[in-house]
Amino acid sequence: MTSSRVTMQSIARVAGVSVPTVSRVLNGRDGVSPSTRSRVEDLLREHGYRARNSLRAGSSLALFDVIFPEIECAWETEHIRGIEEVARDAGVGIVVSSLSGGATATEQLLRRLRIGRTDGVILAANTGDEPMRSALSSLNIPVVALDPAIRVPGQVPTVDAANWAGAHAATRHLLDLGHRRIATITGDPGLRCSQARFDGYRAALEEAGLVGAAGLSGGLVDGLAGGLVECGDFLHRSGLDAGLRLLTRDHPPTAIFAANDHMALGVYEAARRLRVGIPEQLSVVGFDDLPGAGWASPPLTTVRQPLQDMGRSAAETLLTLARGETLDTPHVRMTTSLVVRESTQQVS
Repeated sequence: MTSSRVTMQSIARVAGVSVPTVSRVLNGRDGVSPSTRSRVEDLLREHGYRARNSLRAGSSLALFDVIFPEIECAWETEHIRGIEEVARDAGVGIVVSSLSGGATATEQLLRRLRIGRTDGVILAANTGDEPMRSALSSLNIPVVALDPAIRVPGQVPTVDAANWAGAHAATRHLLDLGHRRIATITGDPGLRCSQARFDGYRAALEEAGLVGAAGLSGGLVDGLAGGLVECGDFLHRSGLDAGLRLLTRDHPPTAIFAANDHMALGVYEAARRLRVGIPEQLSVVGFDDLPGAGWASPPLTTVRQPLQDMGRSAAETLLTLARGETLDTPHVRMTTSLVVRESTQQVS
């Protein structure tokens, strides 16, 4: 059998079972013995079976899978809102999954995709690692990487944001306010966005002749050894811990650029505990412009990452691929912008 001619009938014939049995396996229904289910699943996988692509067939019913490493904050929900808007207008349903359950969750997801009905997959953040991409490639499923955390092969379409430019603008804003001891709290050094945001911060300091003063003689990993660089993990707690370390130094910074809003709000809590006034004694800038940034006290100055627009773009790209059409632009990088609120002020 060739993958272009694989049908339930041909799978049933090779497996020595009835077509309804294959159908029950595909739809996860009971009434099939474990050994038969395993044999049919192996054949479906071996021969690259996929349910008929409803988008190409002109049906109004279709399904996209959207996969996140975890779903726990507005970063994910803002992406989902953009994806859902495009999908709804196109008559496409979406299934949102996370891999927070580890290897078991990943295998369960791949098993469903192997035998289920999906017209395409959006891999967000660090879900697009090589094993996942290889598994999806073997199934001939269109894939788009949304804000990929690692470098992906050139043939995989991507949608991300201008992380370097956003971080550069944030640091430049603080420099323009007269700050010279500007610290940063990075994300995981192994993630592309963390490295790009650190590089933008470093470039702005270099332009101002302050790289040596910040202890940044090398790259991100070197900077973590000392100076004004602390490593976080994009969670509130890491921003709090890093903020406490920075603000209790002999010569604390007068400004902190945190690589996302959650960590910036962690810095707010560190400043509250130490009775450091924001922005009177400490200016703070975040990154993302999540809905809560404008509700903070004081409202947070941050870099706006167009999360909903990124979700829309990823969904539009996947629709194009699922319809068998050619992409005009396989790699989309969306503009970031600085949103100045009340957490920064001229250094006194």
